[in-house]
Amino acid sequence: MGIITKMRETFAHIYYPERIKRVAAICGEELYVGGKSYVTRNTYLGKHVCFNGMSMSGNGKIEIGNYFHSGPGCQIITSFHNYEGDAVPYDNTFVDKDVQIGDCVWLGNNVIILGGVVIGEGAVIQAGSIVCKDIPAYAIAGGHPAVPFKMRNVD
Repeated sequence: MGIITKMRETFAHIYYPERIKRVAAICGEELYVGGKSYVTRNTYLGKHVCFNGMSMSGNGKIEIGNYFHSGPGCQIITSFHNYEGDAVPYDNTFVDKDVQIGDCVWLGNNVIILGGVVIGEGAVIQAGSIVCKDIPAYAIAGGHPAVPFKMRNVD
């Protein structure tokens, strides 16, 4: 590994965690950031959160529980153009929707979560999925849209 690559990795491991702590409304202890990640001022993070490349945007409230883990390239989008407004295809207003993610949730690479959903405790979301409906606790879900296809053995 070259010196430039090492410098970029060191920068990412220092800059992004500090930026997240400064921007997020609440940030629990032991935040780990392994890649370029952004949060909003309306983001509430639990303890032991791990981002490996997470982008959050919009004005909706984002709550992430304890022991959360995301793969690279994940997004949470909480604001949408208002397509039921005064213009076609959309007007200049936005619709904001909240996202709630329970404890011990794992997102695979490149997962997109749209506003208005709740992901239950212990859920696993398959890489490349788009979550636009609630996912129950301990479900393993995937697809476009993400749907549960298996339940974890919680015993």
